[in-house]
Amino acid sequence: MTLYEKAVKLWKERSIHTDAELAEALNGHSIAFAYNSGKLENDNITYHDTHEIFDKDGVTSYTGDLRTLFEIKNSKEANEFLLECFGNRVPITEELIKEFQRLLTQNTYDSRRWALGERPGEYKKYDFITGKNEIGAAPEEVHEELSEVLKEISEINEGEELIAAAYFHAKFENIHPFADGNGRTGRLLMNYFLLLHDHPPVIIFEEERKAYYSALEAWDERQELAPLISFLKDQAGKTWEKQVTRMENKNRGFER
Repeated sequence: MTLYEKAVKLWKERSIHTDAELAEALNGHSIAFAYNSGKLENDNITYHDTHEIFDKDGVTSYTGDLRTLFEIKNSKEANEFLLECFGNRVPITEELIKEFQRLLTQNTYDSRRWALGERPGEYKKYDFITGKNEIGAAPEEVHEELSEVLKEISEINEGEELIAAAYFHAKFENIHPFADGNGRTGRLLMNYFLLLHDHPPVIIFEEERKAYYSALEAWDERQELAPLISFLKDQAGKTWEKQVTRMENKNRGFER
């Protein structure tokens, strides 16, 4: 059994149904997810600041820029919203996607985007493209393309959770529906999708960014999903490796 398969098995054995149970299962991981997801796009984010904001709702002796501080605080609010949505089994809709993005980007839009009329929680009004392949759907196509993706992942077979999540994430980043915050929003939504389908969430570690972006580019350039699926399995195993080892040691009777 692979480390990924062990992580999935361990998660399912926990039989998590409520937001309180999920919060307990994610103890520590929510901070690590927020830190790594933010760090992928903002090198000014630190684990220390992220931990302080999640733990104490503030930081001490902070000397960085305000946007970074808002991004971390927004991650905490988005995480709390995710727990609430999970507890109520809120399905992923366009309105939910917009709300996740609004929470993650409030007070962080730069003056150029604001002057163009772009706002957190609203699809982009201008053709913002990104990456070496200049990906991104035209503003007028965002609604239709996202609606199609949501329909495609609305019904999946058991065992296809990660495949569907990878597909959703690749398509979401390719569509690039918002003026800002697409990466953070896409990663959080991917994990929310996994959680709704009784699958452990995945931390995409910032030190693995090159492999992560390469996997996304495989979809952008050739519509190949296998690299992203493989990458996410590796990251899932890495995310839950300590918990898997602890459980195996416990079962063998020599947990430290």
